[in-house]
Amino acid sequence: MKKEKTFFGFGKNVFFSGLVSFFMDVSSEMIYPLIPLFLANVLGVNMSMIGLIEGTAESTASLLKVFSGWFSDRIGQRKNLMLAGYAISTLSRPIMATAAVWQQVLGSRFTDRLGKGIRTAPRDAIIAEATQATHLGRAFSFHRAMDTMGAVAGPAMTIFLLGIFNNDYRLLFWLSMVPGVIAVILIILFIQEKKKQPTSQTALPRLSFSHFDWRMKCFIAIATLFALGNSSDAFLILRAEQVGIPTVMIPAVYLAFNLVYSLTSFPAGMAADRFGKKRIILLGFVLFAGLYYGFAVAKNSAAIWVLFSLYGLFMGLTEGIQKAFLATIIPPDFKATAFGVYAAIVGLAMFPASLIGGWLWDHVSPAATFYFGAATAAVSALLFLALIAAINHSERLTTA
Repeated sequence: MKKEKTFFGFGKNVFFSGLVSFFMDVSSEMIYPLIPLFLANVLGVNMSMIGLIEGTAESTASLLKVFSGWFSDRIGQRKNLMLAGYAISTLSRPIMATAAVWQQVLGSRFTDRLGKGIRTAPRDAIIAEATQATHLGRAFSFHRAMDTMGAVAGPAMTIFLLGIFNNDYRLLFWLSMVPGVIAVILIILFIQEKKKQPTSQTALPRLSFSHFDWRMKCFIAIATLFALGNSSDAFLILRAEQVGIPTVMIPAVYLAFNLVYSLTSFPAGMAADRFGKKRIILLGFVLFAGLYYGFAVAKNSAAIWVLFSLYGLFMGLTEGIQKAFLATIIPPDFKATAFGVYAAIVGLAMFPASLIGGWLWDHVSPAATFYFGAATAAVSALLFLALIAAINHSERLTTA
């Protein structure tokens, strides 16, 4: 049997999925730090409305993640759904570039997240199916590192281009299509569909929670609670501007966040494979509670730079590793469905999270948005600690 060719120690699908995400995130992060500033400073939108836009875009489109994952398992195909998702996100850029009212910005954000909803679960299943169980943390963290390197390159390009084009937001929105098109081309040329044996009609997976055991259900419940306090990053950007970061430096602060995120993702994944994914996830929850408290009490720009860097560390410790942990507690025939269910439920929580964040900002204080996030993270850490104890107890009973 011919040995699969590897790229820097990763299988072809894992490596090129990472490269695709790199270019797509260059596209996304070229414009993401500018969107709340564009809404607030150009279109005159208040914080509650920004929360509504972000929450609607993230949460409504998240519904597609569960159906996309289930549909991928049902038809036994991943690549075409992945391709469609990345193409749709790329096509959202002209809507943003021509927006004259907040409703058009909402339409662009929704279309972008619609594409993410279609592609996420099939892509994660491609990575999981191409990776040995002992290397799942490494593979998913590599993907997150590549994705986040794109999020470093995107704001860096934005800083450079804003200077050249005199803060022309709309031109940058148009230019962000270029790396998105490159991502689509890479999928067409290099991602290979894993061939599967045809299954009978009765064997086709149904969309049901009965496929999953108590471990996955408890983990999703904890992740959802945590997500309720993890409001849109738009509030972090606006908090940075409020505390004293000049508008022209906002992309640089966001770049620092993504640089730390990218540099810590892969080492964190290797540490998770060696020392345990559950421990790293717990550490991430605790760190988030502390840094959101920091955003609540921050008084100067120096604190903002430190907090954004710690936020990058949190993302490195949790984003890819949560998926790697999930891959260890789900049935092999329902991988895409499980990833879709997880992404959809957690994503739907972003709607109330962003609404709550915007309401607290407008009606209580900006600090209240972050106190709330710190509190939900602390409770989530305690619940996850209890889940770890329950899983360890169950495993001891099984091996006894």
